[in-house]
Amino acid sequence: MTKSNGKGIVGGKVAVITGAGSGIGRAAALRLAEEGARIALVDVKEERVADVKKRIAEAGGEAIAIEADISKPADIESAIQEAAGHWDRLDIVFANAGINGTLAPIETMTPEDWSATLDINLKGTFLTVKYAVPYLKKNGGSIVITSSINGNRVFSNFGMSAYSTSKAGQVAFMQMAALELARYGIRVNAICPGAIKTHIGQNTHPTPELDEIQIPVEFPEGNQPLENGPGRASQVGDLVLFLASDSSSHITGTPIFIDGAESLLRG
Repeated sequence: MTKSNGKGIVGGKVAVITGAGSGIGRAAALRLAEEGARIALVDVKEERVADVKKRIAEAGGEAIAIEADISKPADIESAIQEAAGHWDRLDIVFANAGINGTLAPIETMTPEDWSATLDINLKGTFLTVKYAVPYLKKNGGSIVITSSINGNRVFSNFGMSAYSTSKAGQVAFMQMAALELARYGIRVNAICPGAIKTHIGQNTHPTPELDEIQIPVEFPEGNQPLENGPGRASQVGDLVLFLASDSSSHITGTPIFIDGAESLLRG
């Protein structure tokens, strides 16, 4: 891993990563640190990022851990302030934290379950970007948002109306932000993963009523076309690194699908 000494394609830059303790957030943190970025690891519980912080430090990189619930304005405002203040700059924001939430038919989904998913996935993205903008305006930078194929290309995962709505909303918000912030040299893009080996299933809560609304869908034999299985978090980390770096300097307002053609098969 490259030390944060200006070397590497994001060398010397400061990145805030939400949901940094596992899955895609963890992979992106390690990859950006490997290329010289200094990382603010944000998660709902500070202990969740202890291992990734340790790995970055052992490799000679720099990272701090910040506990924050991204659905709470005061939490995420404080987290962004702490990250930018610690290194006196902010260059990269990876708004990654999210949940699958409760999977239920629209008829039986509670307003509370709907709001919980939208508050974390969509409101949390808005808050993360909102509070980062004043710091990013100083030198320009890159914002990357984790959306999904669900709500953008795929609509056959029954019970995911709240999740898919939040993910479609993230792409619309990204495009609005990209145009609004372009004058400041701030690029905004969204990644749309398909099935990736992560721990998001821990935040997935299917209800028995799903059986009442599911429609049989017949897929071809096999799995995702490109690799015959789900993608790896490290592959998504590589994409985040590209979007965070100057290598993507003319890319903004763009949803990028990273799913091994899964959504083309299922859409």
